[in-house]
Amino acid sequence: MHRTLRHSLVVPLLAASAALALAACGSSGSAPAASSASGGTLVVDSTFDLKTADPARSYEFTGELLGHNVYEHATTFEGTDLTKPVPELTTFAFSPDNRTLTLTLNGEHKFADGTPVTVDDIVFSYQRVQGITGSPSFLLDGVTVAKVDEKSLTLTTTAPNLALPAVLANPSLGIVEKSLVVAHGGTTGTDDAAEAYLNTASAGSAAYQIDTLDVSSKIVLKRNPNYVGTAPTWDKIVIENVAPATQKLNVQSGTAQIALDISPDGTKGVDGGSTTVINGISGFTVYTFFAADAEHGKAASDPNFVAAVRHAIDYSKLLDIAGKGSVQPGGVVPVQFPGALTSDPTNSYDVAKAKELLARSTYAGEPISYLYASDVTVQGLRLELIAQSIQADLKAVGITLQLDPQPAATYYSTLRSNTVQAALSYWGPDFPDASNYLAFTPGQGVAKRANWTADSATGQQVAPLVAAAQAASADTRNAAYQDLQRTLNEVGPIVPLLQPAQSVVTTTTVSDVVPSPLWLLDLASIH
Repeated sequence: MHRTLRHSLVVPLLAASAALALAACGSSGSAPAASSASGGTLVVDSTFDLKTADPARSYEFTGELLGHNVYEHATTFEGTDLTKPVPELTTFAFSPDNRTLTLTLNGEHKFADGTPVTVDDIVFSYQRVQGITGSPSFLLDGVTVAKVDEKSLTLTTTAPNLALPAVLANPSLGIVEKSLVVAHGGTTGTDDAAEAYLNTASAGSAAYQIDTLDVSSKIVLKRNPNYVGTAPTWDKIVIENVAPATQKLNVQSGTAQIALDISPDGTKGVDGGSTTVINGISGFTVYTFFAADAEHGKAASDPNFVAAVRHAIDYSKLLDIAGKGSVQPGGVVPVQFPGALTSDPTNSYDVAKAKELLARSTYAGEPISYLYASDVTVQGLRLELIAQSIQADLKAVGITLQLDPQPAATYYSTLRSNTVQAALSYWGPDFPDASNYLAFTPGQGVAKRANWTADSATGQQVAPLVAAAQAASADTRNAAYQDLQRTLNEVGPIVPLLQPAQSVVTTTTVSDVVPSPLWLLDLASIH
């Protein structure tokens, strides 16, 4: 499971357009007036993909926004620093062999009804995620959860998993109040029946709790009266399902104070006066690949061909299309994450080098079929524009890309067929750790799309670096993952292209709005 299969900030264009009339009605001028003084109401416009408010079942972006702000977690991240998880409900420490992570309660925390958060609540929450076997359950695959005493619990794995502290900050791993959830049908098995209750009420200890919720139109949050952290500014937060075009109108008029889904093009001319554009870097990696096997890739499977493509692409043009705040990563791991490459000369624009490498390949001018989603945007970036730019760049060095645009309804199934010659796609993180990007290595999820197998010549070349990264210590793993990515760039069929910007538009009546690629916004920190 990963964010290629989810869409909130990955939006089908037609669906967004169809929602426009409904969203306009749902966000009228009758919304409560906001105030930067304590006690006001904050209105946030977003494009919903919400299916459930139950954190153990939710794995969509709107659910992550909700999960982070209604439930506390064992760990979290501070601001924009995604390099190091920090304690929230618990402190954490690994055993010498890095196979056991001990979590110890970090002070006193209380649920909204005043009940203290206990180790039993944490154990139940994790075992419930595992037992329900919903979309987020893979986050705790292979993890044995056990209570040690009234202050601590352990998470044990058969192999070292240094990513666990980062994983635990995922919004789907929010801690619920065991007694309350059990009273409403909650269990740690597939017979769990607490979802209906959790769609109408809160069982969390974060700054806010659910007041009312409609998965298709509006979420209203109210203060948690027993929250032990710094009291949030806003008494109430209204999150409304609004199409991007209407979000722009609403934030400009002051009907909403924050808009989350205005495209890079849409933010032009908005910054200034009563509104502000905040540009962050999203966690999405937009990439392209060419089938590594001769059956499907044909001439595109030639490593010299792929190397030529790497140098034929004008990455600066792609960043211009993606807008202010977008960046070109050096590898597949986003630049904000530990173990990232900030740049790599293997992926650099050099037309002469591209032509030289192409001349060494078996390519003879034949069309290369290039799949992309015609109606999908990633952080407001239209993938179609990226495909067209790449087509033009490759034509300049003598490569003919035959574009194969498909709507999202068929694009994903075609991509998963593992039979395409070449494609444009994207990946969003499940957690901010380089190990989440092992999916790009031979035989794993993304690499399977390109038919790049572990037993291929290049697959065998990469295997020792994968093993080294997985076995690396806390002190050496960043360097090990960087080495792995350099080799992926040198011999692999997958080319990282860019990370789109993550733009948030606000009115000047609010402050301390910090976009996050993990949970969109920390609402309690907004003033």
